[in-house]
Amino acid sequence: MHPGFSPDGSATVSFPSTRWSLVVQAAAPALSQARQALEELCALYWYPVYAFIRRKGNNPDRALDLTQDFFARLLEKDILASVDKEKGRFRSFLRVVCSNFLVDTIRKQKLDVASKAISIDARDAEGRYLVEPADNLTPDRLFDRVWALTLLDRVLGLLAAEEAAEGRAELFRELKIVLAEGKGAVRSAVLAERLKMSEGAVKSASHRLRKRYRTILEAEIAATLDDPAAFDHELRALFDALRPESRNP
Repeated sequence: MHPGFSPDGSATVSFPSTRWSLVVQAAAPALSQARQALEELCALYWYPVYAFIRRKGNNPDRALDLTQDFFARLLEKDILASVDKEKGRFRSFLRVVCSNFLVDTIRKQKLDVASKAISIDARDAEGRYLVEPADNLTPDRLFDRVWALTLLDRVLGLLAAEEAAEGRAELFRELKIVLAEGKGAVRSAVLAERLKMSEGAVKSASHRLRKRYRTILEAEIAATLDDPAAFDHELRALFDALRPESRNP
């Protein structure tokens, strides 16, 4: 069961803090679950780091090596042990630690990439980067934008898996445009004809999907926060990051 959900699939009252707390506790050798949680987050969010490093002026090959080396070092216990108790947002933590890593790498003028922490598809990394907005976005703003898009894509994937498990894969394929572009993206009558359903049933299914999407999104955001009270601010920050005119905190 996904963290933050009750047995009936509804959102629980308390937000999950398991991932972030395990990440910080990963400095303790006995907590193997902590390292697994961190590795999952690294594998999920490597691309925002790659985009951040590329926007810092590194070419594709250099950015790829730096990204892999960054995560290899992040998974070392001494780095995790140095994390401040006021952990805040995993998003901010990654960005700050990556900035420090780049400064340190430039100062040393050498790169040791003997250990690869995660598998990165070089073609996928650069292919995705080439369609990012032009250079008017700073590395920090690009990082937050890509982080938000990565998180939304993960939420869509989790919801798709849930719907497929319930035998509603075709329904989800037709209605996911409502999640991506809003309920007015396609007329209910058109969707009803495609799905051989009544308009009322389509509207009901669309409402259910939007509600479930929001529930999963909230749980995924909360899992990267140390303090549940920061949830509203983080939600606003992530959606602000998707607006070209926004300025992230």
